[in-house]
Amino acid sequence: MVLAFLQATTVMERTLLGLSISKVSSVGLSTTTNNINCNSTQNPAMYSSQANNLVPLPVSLPPGVMFQPQQQQFETPSDEKPQIFNLQQVLMNQQQQQSQNPNFFPVLPYAQQDPHHLLQPQPKRQNSGGVGVEPIPLIPKVPFADLGHEFLLRKNQHQQPLLGFPNQLQLLPPHHLHNVQQKPPSMVPKQKAMGQGEELAQHHHQQQQQQQMLLDQLFKAAELVGTGNFSHAHGILARLNHQLSSGGKPLQRAAFYFKEALQLILMNDNPPVTSYPLLRTPTPLDVIFKMGAYKVFSEVSPLIQFANFTSNQALLEALDDADRIHIIDFDIGFGAQWASFMQELPVRSRGAPSFKITAFTSPFTHHPLELQLLRENLTLFANEIGIAFELDVVNFDSFDPNSYSTPISRSSENEAIGVSFPIWSCSNHPAMLPSLLRFVKHLSPKIMVSLDRGCDRSDLPFSQHLLHALQSYINLLESLDAVNATSDAVSKIEKYLLQPRIESTVLGRLRAPEKMAIWKQLFASAGFSPVTFSNFTETQAECVVKKTPVRGFHIDKRQASLMLCWQHRELISASAWRC
Repeated sequence: MVLAFLQATTVMERTLLGLSISKVSSVGLSTTTNNINCNSTQNPAMYSSQANNLVPLPVSLPPGVMFQPQQQQFETPSDEKPQIFNLQQVLMNQQQQQSQNPNFFPVLPYAQQDPHHLLQPQPKRQNSGGVGVEPIPLIPKVPFADLGHEFLLRKNQHQQPLLGFPNQLQLLPPHHLHNVQQKPPSMVPKQKAMGQGEELAQHHHQQQQQQQMLLDQLFKAAELVGTGNFSHAHGILARLNHQLSSGGKPLQRAAFYFKEALQLILMNDNPPVTSYPLLRTPTPLDVIFKMGAYKVFSEVSPLIQFANFTSNQALLEALDDADRIHIIDFDIGFGAQWASFMQELPVRSRGAPSFKITAFTSPFTHHPLELQLLRENLTLFANEIGIAFELDVVNFDSFDPNSYSTPISRSSENEAIGVSFPIWSCSNHPAMLPSLLRFVKHLSPKIMVSLDRGCDRSDLPFSQHLLHALQSYINLLESLDAVNATSDAVSKIEKYLLQPRIESTVLGRLRAPEKMAIWKQLFASAGFSPVTFSNFTETQAECVVKKTPVRGFHIDKRQASLMLCWQHRELISASAWRC
């Protein structure tokens, strides 16, 4: 049942996206799905979906392979502290991905063979994950160290090696050594093998030094921008222009996008401290490419499906007894996730309720064409399944949560409100978060679901906030390189989905330089309490990961949150709250 639900709703979401794209462009994209049977037991919390007729019967798993969800343990640290960016851990993760298998010779990528080509785009992205069913972790779980201000500013790090070189490279079998003819192991000169290992170690150390220097420069530029020293920051960013590009390894690509975000601040001559350049307004062509990128992203990575299915299931369970459902959505995107939500409403025991969405959007995230397609597609789908549907759109940029006049209106006292509140939805206005939470609490929602990508650290200074967000995007780009996606598809995902988020994170944090408490503390102080996800929701999240034909993704649980991780590093977390 779980797999049928996931397949049907995934097809429905992609169908809406395909319909939207076909209305504005003749460009077509594949809508294939991963039909892997994820055996699971029925759960009474799940509505009996009748969507099996929408897709073919799923293909079974290989013989002997069964879905066995791992037992998750709650972690209840007495004083959980957010972790800070740790460059050495990032470099260690990259090295361990190559050296985890003792039978695998980590041939250096093109960029490592010649230091002069370190920052040049590679002809083909490296796939750091293998094909399989079980998301087997490839590296041990090592928590990031909280190093504060010391992690990048120690000047003697340029002269000292950051990481030890793996011993495997000193014990290579002779047929792997460069420029050594095939001969029995006893005939290979020992000194020659050691010389090759030392040469590889030198290349590895040079690469680490260059990466360290790049991030030192980016950190210094962020410090200068944060203090208003734009002239000196401009000089550093000008040098980085010659050292970074949108190609290459995840660290270099992520650093490039954050460098571009800093340069947006310097576009105007002597910009005032309180008024920084706004984000670029999207065009109709951007809408086409953005929809295509979203569609591909949802096909190759489990991130979008994990976020949508986990949030929707929590909302469905909390609003099961409502005759009128009203969703307040602070990041509606293309609205495809609400197709799968509506699909479950007619099969409830109480019958189909009326369904209303109030979407908070910004002209800098949604073109009018995008909103028009969103409204048309959701209305058409609601009519087909017999649901009374209504959509209201509120301009988030001009919304004042402290105003007595509210754009939210209840159609009746029996209307049940649910809220979708991703943390990044207010990254462009981080200072509004406390007042937004008070506004939401005033609505008395039955449940609020939240998503977090670990990018927004309002408790840190601007420069450290930037590097913490940089680490999050390095993790995400590494997971993208591991999935079965072409370089062109990944480039479009980064340009039309990730880069705008990065710009919003950087510019928004600069507009609100004052440090605040982390978002979970703000939620608690506003009167919200975390709600534990149901067992079915956890099983469904596990099934989403099982469908991904790449090892390395897995579900973790920390207190009341569910997290999608890549190599034990958090990509996105979901949580539910009640007031």
